[in-house]
Amino acid sequence: MNAGNASTGEAIALRGISKTFGSVTVLKATELAVNKSEFLTLLGPSGSGKTTLLNLISGALTPSSGEILLGGRNITRMPPRDRGIGMVFQNYALMPHMTVFENVAYPLRVRRESSGSIRRKVLDALDRVGLKGFDDRKPRQLSGGQQQRVGIARCIVYSPAIIMMDEPLGALDKNLREQMQTEIKRLHRELGTTIIYVTHDQEEALNMSDRICLMKTGEIAQLGAPDDLYFRPNSRFVAEFIGESNLLKGKSAAANSVAIDGVGVVHVPSSERSLGSDVMVMVRPEKMQISGADVDAPAGHNVLHGVVEAISFVGGMTRISVKTVQGASVTAKIISGPASTRPELGSAAKLSWSPAESVVLSA
Repeated sequence: MNAGNASTGEAIALRGISKTFGSVTVLKATELAVNKSEFLTLLGPSGSGKTTLLNLISGALTPSSGEILLGGRNITRMPPRDRGIGMVFQNYALMPHMTVFENVAYPLRVRRESSGSIRRKVLDALDRVGLKGFDDRKPRQLSGGQQQRVGIARCIVYSPAIIMMDEPLGALDKNLREQMQTEIKRLHRELGTTIIYVTHDQEEALNMSDRICLMKTGEIAQLGAPDDLYFRPNSRFVAEFIGESNLLKGKSAAANSVAIDGVGVVHVPSSERSLGSDVMVMVRPEKMQISGADVDAPAGHNVLHGVVEAISFVGGMTRISVKTVQGASVTAKIISGPASTRPELGSAAKLSWSPAESVVLSA
């Protein structure tokens, strides 16, 4: 699902919400609207405020200022149990003495649903997460991935309007994480539920989200579609946190050019900026083309000359670091091929990129 497919209307709206503990502000006054049926990821390093924001929405914390609206209702002071928000935790939070069926049925029993309704909903939820036939097992008889599926089934069984997931895949190995990412995305499409997902894993956020809310030191650094944060970051922090980037420091020379320290003038997309202002030019490594020194670069491309100083084969991609003649280190990423197709260490190389692939940021 992508942002363009999300249903219209706000599922959650935060109006000037903040949180302080004594003299320490962990979340500055924040405005955020989450659309119905949207998959929004709260991303950021430790201490950025993403888990605080999640706990304020769930009711685990009370805000110091502002209000929280759920479907237009003010729930700022409402107890967590009355908010109708589902939670999936990293540690699964399953009750070990109960069977899978009993764990998933628990929220329905609390709501005093009939036994027939409970059985139908539990079996349907287990089927949705791929655990049909596992209802009589105990949590200790399941793998980590299966336990997390039980946690998700327990959350979706009562059809909450909002599902919040706090680092739900953090305890799983890489292959299982990727498998569960696919499963969660499939469930999101099928259920049409609004999901607010917390992670510090940038690849996970890029892969799963309609929008990403990247946080830094208690405030939103950038909010937008994954493509926006990756290809159009609004700051050096975003450029460095999301993916790899080449950052070349210089000064604005004209509306469409920047004088890079020790390199010379490079062309960039035209925009209004103060001449002589300190800026950074960001280019993603995969947008860099690398060739032998005697191969002509495409017309209109920016060009750097240098020597290959490192080659890193990482499966599908190969990372090549080039030390330019001016002393700057620049990285290109290319689709991996046989070793014979890669440049040799110490060989002369030419790097080039289209001006359109440059992003100019404040230094």
